[in-house]
Amino acid sequence: MMRFLISLIVLLTTSFSLARAEDWQAGQFVFSDWAGPPLRVFYLEPPTGLLPDAPVVMVMHGVNRNADDYRDNWRELAQQYGLRVYAPEFSAADFPGAALYNLGGVGRDGPSAYAALEPLFSAIARRGGEASGYYLFGHSAGAQFVHRALLFEDLPHLITAYSANAGWYTLPDASRAWPYGTGGTSVSEDDIGRWVGMPLTILLGERDVDPRHQHLRHTPEAEAQGPHRYARGVYFANAARARADALGVTYGWRVGSVPGVAHDNAGMAEAAAWMIAAEIREQAGDVE
Repeated sequence: MMRFLISLIVLLTTSFSLARAEDWQAGQFVFSDWAGPPLRVFYLEPPTGLLPDAPVVMVMHGVNRNADDYRDNWRELAQQYGLRVYAPEFSAADFPGAALYNLGGVGRDGPSAYAALEPLFSAIARRGGEASGYYLFGHSAGAQFVHRALLFEDLPHLITAYSANAGWYTLPDASRAWPYGTGGTSVSEDDIGRWVGMPLTILLGERDVDPRHQHLRHTPEAEAQGPHRYARGVYFANAARARADALGVTYGWRVGSVPGVAHDNAGMAEAAAWMIAAEIREQAGDVE
């Protein structure tokens, strides 16, 4: 059974609006201030005067590398909740296959794709305001990127990460070879203890249960995590909780079950946006 399950039924039928009268602006820029290839970044931003008060959300695209579509899925959400959204494009030409994107290039020559996150946040902060941190969201292949980035990269400005509908996971288990576990990597027990204590929310669409989905991995190691994405997310969360208990560290992850949503970035983005806005409201003390 899933432990520490957060039901989002009420969350998705209740909202509070931080919307402004002005329209958010959509655009793109090229980010090159890191060791890897230049990245096109698709964004949604409020008018300049509102920029400093808009929390930063970085959105990681899926297997189709369609960062512009992922940005567009947040258009109404950004305005509703007062967010500014940035979706970097890790192109198939520069980051071919799952090895260079989903798996970040771990074990390969050159900079890890995960290493782009903190420099990109610095570039975003320079665009206006003094943002102190960012929220990180990824769906499908982007969800794989997110949960592994937290393990392999130092992310001092991360507030909360959301990994939505990943197809399979790297388990906190050195007895399993990379990429299904941490065996063969430089990851230590201390690294795993830090990882399972980080602010990660695993979002699972309750209808993402197709065992024959075209992009679902079917290796024996992936199948051992469950027949479909929902089951695999449950398996991953429980494995991490058990590892935290074994290491005697605080378990920091949450699991969100999103009703009525299958393998759909737009539906999962809606849930994540609500949770981000609710977290911001709670931190501000604006709760009943």
